[in-house]
Amino acid sequence: MVDWIVRRKRYAVVVTTYGEVEKVTVRSLWPCSRRILKAVTRQIAKIPTPLIFFIADYRSTRHYIDWKLNHYHSSLVSINHAQKERLAACIASSGHPLLSEVDIDLYDACYFVPPYFEETIQELQHTCDGIVVVPMFPVESAFSCGVACQMVIDRFDDNMFSKVSVISKLWKEDQLHQIYIDYLFGQLLPAIRLRKGGKIGLVLVIHGTLVRDNEGNPPTLFTGLDETMAFFDLMKRKIMADPNNIFTDVRQGCMNHSRGGEWTADTIEKAFTEFRTEGYEGVVMFPYGFFADNSETEYDAYKKLEQAGFPLFQYIRCINDSAPFGQWLSGQVLFRLQALNNLQNALETLEHNP
Repeated sequence: MVDWIVRRKRYAVVVTTYGEVEKVTVRSLWPCSRRILKAVTRQIAKIPTPLIFFIADYRSTRHYIDWKLNHYHSSLVSINHAQKERLAACIASSGHPLLSEVDIDLYDACYFVPPYFEETIQELQHTCDGIVVVPMFPVESAFSCGVACQMVIDRFDDNMFSKVSVISKLWKEDQLHQIYIDYLFGQLLPAIRLRKGGKIGLVLVIHGTLVRDNEGNPPTLFTGLDETMAFFDLMKRKIMADPNNIFTDVRQGCMNHSRGGEWTADTIEKAFTEFRTEGYEGVVMFPYGFFADNSETEYDAYKKLEQAGFPLFQYIRCINDSAPFGQWLSGQVLFRLQALNNLQNALETLEHNP
């Protein structure tokens, strides 16, 4: 007779991103700016603690004025929530064998605005058996998913690898490349897709990264520079080889910060200058380095495209919560959940059979 009941495990999946203020007020922008400075900017620029509040307040006021004058409202938090909902639906309908063994709950959280990522994992640490973190960036660095990794390390210490799995290196996945390519060509306007004659260029937008610090030395932190370059090379080669390709050439368009040293040279502005010099008639912009539209893509990058002066241009939104992307991502998450469950079962077996 069985005299115990095997408890059904509960796992959490946390879909996380930077997060941006949606209700644009100076009061709501202040805490967001301060968190950015503490978590990201201080990694590349030495900022005395007293200056953090001054710089954060200055940045908040600047963004408030700029966004208000241009009637901009970030959609990042809403998109991240929609991505979580899409992922949850894909996991629930997957028919994966793990679903018969464990309960899986999904959450969305952000680094810099509520719901805060570190508070979410702190609560889940005590209420679930394991967590899979899904940073919504294809290329990882200390500035992107590295923020989540550090928060996980701070919270879980030695128990991290048996309790938490952080998804990474998605930029290497062939299926993601094909989803991107199908999405890109499927979004092209007829005026561009059916254009006869004239050169059309593609700018693949990604967050730039630090190449050398202020002293001219390679950065000590992980910047993801090699991964960023490799991702671009892969995507350019596959786009140019695709039967649906209409682009004469593809250029990298990095979005850099102004502090910390030397940043990646292949900027959006450089790509536009080259295309203009070479007589291109049209330019398409696609932010392949982001899974969700944000102020850097749908506002800053789009403004650069709009002001570049090409007779023909198109901005293609990020992959966001598209169905093929959600379906593919659910497979990645379920793979990590299964691996985490297998590891925990093996460790439990060792504990009971020393």
